[in-house]
Amino acid sequence: MTPHLHPDIAKLLELPDRERQRAVLATKWIPYTRARHIAGKMDDLLHHPASHRMPNLLVVGDTNNGKSLILQRFADAHVPFDREEDGRLVWPVFYIQAPPEPDERRFYNLILDRVGTPYRLADRVDKKQQQVLHILRLLEVKLLVIDEIQHVLAGNQAKQRLFLNVLKYLSNELMIPLVCAGLRTAFNAIQHDEQLANRFEPVALPRWTMGEEYLRLLLSFERLLPLRKPSGLSEEALAYKLLSMSEGTIGDLSKLLKRAAIAAIQGKTECITLALLNRLDYTVPSERMKFHKHLPIST
Repeated sequence: MTPHLHPDIAKLLELPDRERQRAVLATKWIPYTRARHIAGKMDDLLHHPASHRMPNLLVVGDTNNGKSLILQRFADAHVPFDREEDGRLVWPVFYIQAPPEPDERRFYNLILDRVGTPYRLADRVDKKQQQVLHILRLLEVKLLVIDEIQHVLAGNQAKQRLFLNVLKYLSNELMIPLVCAGLRTAFNAIQHDEQLANRFEPVALPRWTMGEEYLRLLLSFERLLPLRKPSGLSEEALAYKLLSMSEGTIGDLSKLLKRAAIAAIQGKTECITLALLNRLDYTVPSERMKFHKHLPIST
């Protein structure tokens, strides 16, 4: 009997250890309250009637805290499909990452690449803009999702204003909502345009803290790790240890638990313990950041 595991995960216990380790590394999606809240807001925008001043959503949070996964899963739940009546391709939720810098031409190129539409690199920006508008209308896009929007801040103020005007223009012309996500600096990027700022509702993804929601998250993770013995991740000592090592980000918590579960399989303990976590070769996020800042720059 394995009551600590989801029934589908319990079946994996029959696999060889190497296969179980591979299963541990698979993406784990847990629909926690904040993620469901954001997905619900995105669904409301998807079904919002068209108007000349569409509402928008801005999802902000620290790196590795689940923003991109929430957006990608929503896009995956609304994949492109061929309409039965005429066989035309319909792409209701269009997901894309912002270019590394606020460059209008590169942004249009990314959109055209995403849909596989040929274009000439030397084409004027206004021609590419009209091409993008035509394609997005043809695909009947209802929601434009742009990740890593903090990249807007990589350019000077003139480039930032231009890129934000591009986003505003696309939303106005297509009469579709925008969902943008990024680091907390993304809020500063949007605030640079007063009209955009008034249309964007900011939603934060805060770091996790000790509480019922966090403990439920740990219980959910435990049910998805194919270990033969219960670990009791939600017990106080383990819960605080995991919170400290992950520094409150769900991405690091997931990475940490995967590494610990693989160590538990390899070491034949078949559960995650404080002793195992103390032995684990794992660098906490803040220490990794310090390390990267002090890396020598090659010339």
